[in-house]
Amino acid sequence: MDPISILLTYGWIPLILIALISYKFILRVFFGMVIVPEDRLGLVTKKFVLFGDNKELPNGKIIATKGEAGYQANTLAPGLYFGMWFWQYDITMQPFTIVEQGMIGLVMAKDGREIPTGHILARKVVSDNYQDAEAFLQNGGQKGRQSNYITAGSYRINTFLFDVTMVGMTQIHDNMVGIITTLDGEPIAAGQIAGRVVAGHNSFQDMDAFLDKGGFKGLQSQVILAGSYNLNPWAVQVEETYMTEIPIGNVGVVISFFGDEGQDTSGVDFRHGNIVNKGEKGVWNEPLGPGKYPINKFTMRVELVPTTNLVLNWASARTESHQLDKHLSTITVRSKDGFPFNLDVSQIIHVPSNEAPKVIARFGNMNNLVSQVLEPTIGNYFRNSAQDSDVIAFLGARKERQESAKNHIRKVLEEYNVNAVDTLIGDITPPESLMKTLTDRKIAEEQKFTFETQQKAQEQRQGMEKETAIADMQKEIVKAQQSVEIADRTADAEVKRTQGEASSIKLKVDAESQALKVRAQAESEAIKMRAQADAESVKLRAQAEAERIEVTGKAEASKILDIGKSTAEAYELAVSALGSDSFTRLKVIEEISKGNIKIIPEVLISGGNSEQGGVAGLMGLKMIEILSGKKENDSTINNDKGK
Repeated sequence: MDPISILLTYGWIPLILIALISYKFILRVFFGMVIVPEDRLGLVTKKFVLFGDNKELPNGKIIATKGEAGYQANTLAPGLYFGMWFWQYDITMQPFTIVEQGMIGLVMAKDGREIPTGHILARKVVSDNYQDAEAFLQNGGQKGRQSNYITAGSYRINTFLFDVTMVGMTQIHDNMVGIITTLDGEPIAAGQIAGRVVAGHNSFQDMDAFLDKGGFKGLQSQVILAGSYNLNPWAVQVEETYMTEIPIGNVGVVISFFGDEGQDTSGVDFRHGNIVNKGEKGVWNEPLGPGKYPINKFTMRVELVPTTNLVLNWASARTESHQLDKHLSTITVRSKDGFPFNLDVSQIIHVPSNEAPKVIARFGNMNNLVSQVLEPTIGNYFRNSAQDSDVIAFLGARKERQESAKNHIRKVLEEYNVNAVDTLIGDITPPESLMKTLTDRKIAEEQKFTFETQQKAQEQRQGMEKETAIADMQKEIVKAQQSVEIADRTADAEVKRTQGEASSIKLKVDAESQALKVRAQAESEAIKMRAQADAESVKLRAQAEAERIEVTGKAEASKILDIGKSTAEAYELAVSALGSDSFTRLKVIEEISKGNIKIIPEVLISGGNSEQGGVAGLMGLKMIEILSGKKENDSTINNDKGK
């Protein structure tokens, strides 16, 4: 393809590109059109004025508000504008002013009225947070550093008129306090070192309200507490310091260097300073209790006064934790006999909380109380006391001197509103040379005492040996006397023992007799009761037995009758069959066979016939026994019937 064809085919592309690139220029040239993007602000500079009287800005002005040539107060917000011919107007695209979180924007105005003499900040006027430059100038806005500021956000700020500087918010940390010094305001009143408190300025965040209410420049008596604040560093300077802490067991006496002159409340007898009410200049009559307080260290001072018992040591090697006695040392005194010696002293004091303001008003602080009163009072007392006595007497009267010192120091400290609890004397160190003399003297005295003791011991030993010999000679005599006395005592003891035994036997016999009598009565009663019971029992048994015997007797009788009848009949039949003699012999043999009859009798009965004599004798004996038994049975039966 030849160049002409290529040009005809693709030549329109460059034209379109050129048109796209230069359309804004073309529109600006022919229509005066300006497009302001959404994130931009159009700053207008007017090059000249074609018509009208306002061709030039007044002297001292740099921003035009009435159509003059120069930097224009009005800006172009995002959008489309016509008539902004390039030969008359210069449009500068400026990004929005953005204030980040945790920051504030300090505004410096380049044009406006002059700040009044004596002030360094331009006062706030209505200007929509400095976004309306024309309103700012027309409402009397002042050039220079502005008292007001802008907080976090996006702003359409005309940078021809305003410069914005970003600074961080003011942070007051926990347990801290912010001491304020303002850089603008009315001069502080004569006789004061800080500005009085004014209300309604939101902790110095609204500087215009502070100035409108007559706030003073310089050190402020008001402080700010922990937190975040929008403070204009051109208007306010902040010094962060720790809160004042009053520990437990102490009170804080406030000495205020700021405030109205108050009336002295200490009374006519106290001539050592003004003690005033809270909020007035001077020593406050109400001390602060334990805790933390936001005290302005430039307008007030807090003196800690311990309200517990304080121990102060006049000893070179001992100091308490409160450090009030760190400059005290062992007291050196001189005795009446010219010997210097050292002694340690401990003084216990107590300052009542209601008396603490008077102590501070008189001395300024506790260290001055120690150095101006306690140290000279206690030191001089013991020096004077030592000059009235020698060392030995001083050591010997230690307890009395301690009590005297306690009473003397108590009276002195009462005049200074301090209670003296106790005065204690510690170690006393006499001179070494004197101590050696005293030691030697004491050793000699002890040796003398030892010798005397030994001599007395020897004398006592001699006397004891003499007495021992006498005792040995009298040994036998004493033994004999003792034997006689023992025999007498033994005889007396035997007599008394015999009398005791006789009395014991008598008492025993009487007791046994009484016991036998009681037992006999009891047994008699028991026998009587038992006899009655036995009689009743026998009577009942007899009745029962009689009834039983009667029944049994009738039955036995009937039985015996039947048996007798049967036996008689049997005997009759046997006698008939055997004969009377044979039957008799048969019965005798049966009895013998049962084993109940002795064959050989103990007494032999014999008759005249020798052949039948033995048998006849046995039979006769048997018959005698039978007859005897029968008679006894008959006698028993007859007796029972008789009963």
